[in-house]
Amino acid sequence: MKIVIVTGLSGAGKSSAMKSMEDSGYYCVDNLPPVLISKFIEICQYNVEEMDKIALGIDIRGGAFFDDFHEGYEDLIKKGHECKILYVEASDAALVKRYKELRRPHPLSEGQTLIESIQMERVMLQSLRESADIIMDTSTTGINDFRNSVKDKFLDDLSQPNISIICNSFGFKKGIAIDADLVFDVRFLPNPFYISELREKTGNEKDVQDYVMSFEESQIFLDKIKDLSSFLIPQYIKEGKTQLVISFGCTGGRHRSVTMANKLAEYLKKQNYRVFITHRDS
Repeated sequence: MKIVIVTGLSGAGKSSAMKSMEDSGYYCVDNLPPVLISKFIEICQYNVEEMDKIALGIDIRGGAFFDDFHEGYEDLIKKGHECKILYVEASDAALVKRYKELRRPHPLSEGQTLIESIQMERVMLQSLRESADIIMDTSTTGINDFRNSVKDKFLDDLSQPNISIICNSFGFKKGIAIDADLVFDVRFLPNPFYISELREKTGNEKDVQDYVMSFEESQIFLDKIKDLSSFLIPQYIKEGKTQLVISFGCTGGRHRSVTMANKLAEYLKKQNYRVFITHRDS
């Protein structure tokens, strides 16, 4: 089992790191008392087979339990688990600025100033920092760049872009697809509904697809959508988007839109994207 301990200074970006780990396929648990780590891993290992990658957020919020971390971590290694520690930090100036903007108290703020709390936490976490496999400084890093860096370090299959794409079809007469990121209206294409032998079929069937794609404007449109997708999807990935819904709409949502959603999905799968197909009204 792969286990990553995400730790570091409060306000440095542990929560963002955990979100990136989750996007990379890890089961994430934040603020788990270190004394419970071994027991939790046992439960995952013997009762939930699909949990083979775990990320645990550990920090000073664990209070007195925090002192038990090193003993529990060594026990995981002895049991043969593949373990790593990701330590996230930032400069005093960056942390002070973030706390001032968020207007939240530091976990150690009682009875002392913010800068004193930050420096105390550095001392408390020094042994953890020395044990870390990866140290990431977020002082001057944007949140999207930081999340992408975490994904790059922990995503197993780096050949597959870390985004899920849903190619969806719908019928305008039943309302637009409200969860879509991109919507394309294909009502300009010839409608198979008016062909008696195709009326009761859908764009999931070959003869309907053949009819829709037999027109030059259909081919041109699909080529342009492919080109646009090839440009846009990497930009969405760069900005940290992990799911993209591309919807095609026609009148009833059974023929033209279904065909185009299927055709684009075929193309994107060949580009090594994770693609899902949904047809709302067919």
